[in-house]
Amino acid sequence: MNTKLKCLLLDDELPGLSYLKLLCEQIPELEVVRAFNDPELFLKEFSSLDFDLCILDIEMPGINGIQMAALLKDKPVIFTTAYKDYATDAFDLDAIDYVIKPVKPERLQQAANKAIQRINSEIKRPKPILLNTDKGNTMLDPALLVYAHTSKIDSRDKTALLADGTTLQLKNISFEKLISFLPPAGFCRINKKELISLSSVLHFSNDQITTNIYFQSEKPLVLTLGEPYRTDFISKISR
Repeated sequence: MNTKLKCLLLDDELPGLSYLKLLCEQIPELEVVRAFNDPELFLKEFSSLDFDLCILDIEMPGINGIQMAALLKDKPVIFTTAYKDYATDAFDLDAIDYVIKPVKPERLQQAANKAIQRINSEIKRPKPILLNTDKGNTMLDPALLVYAHTSKIDSRDKTALLADGTTLQLKNISFEKLISFLPPAGFCRINKKELISLSSVLHFSNDQITTNIYFQSEKPLVLTLGEPYRTDFISKISR
C-alpha cells in the first residue's frame, strides 16, 4: 500500500504557501492534496476532502490556525508560524509539531516523520469505541469489525459482523456516525446500506467487491460497490 500521507496546506500569504508546498513536494512521505490561501474557502471545503494531515499557518485574518485546528477534531496538525507565542496553545491541542518560519527543509522533514509515527501508531492500535447495542453499552475494538449493514428489522439500526463470526445490533446509529468513530484508513462505506473493513476485501471490480467473509457458506460474500462511493473506496484501497 502507498504509505504517503495526504496533506492539506493553509497559509494566507501566497509566497509562504508556495514555498511550503514546494518543500512538501520534496518530502517523499507527503502528498499535497490541496493548498489554500483563504481560510474561509478552507473551512468550506476541508470536510469533503480526503486527507491525513493538515499543515496550518497560525496568524491569519478572520480565524487563526489554533481556532481552525480545533474544528478539525482528530485530524493531526502541524503548525507553521513566525511567532513563538502560540506554542502552549498548539500543544494543548495535541499538535504534532510547531515549526517556526522561515521553514527549513530538514525541520519540516522532522515534523513529517513525527506525523508518520503518530498516524501509524493510531492505525495499529485503534481505540475501543463505545456503542449502544442489543447487548447494552459495548466497548468495541474497531479491529474486530469486518462488515456492517442496515438492519432488516429496523433501518435505524446496523447489524455488525465481527471477526469471530458473531454479530451485534448497533442501535439507532447512522453510517455517517458509525464511520466517524472508525479509523478512516481502515473502513469504507460501499453503498447506501453497507460498510466494510478494507481488510476484508479479496477482489474488486468497477461495481463489485468480493470479500474474505464466508459466514456459513462455501462461497465468499460478494457486495455491490455503488457509484457514489467508488472514488472513496478506490482511493482508500490503493493507499
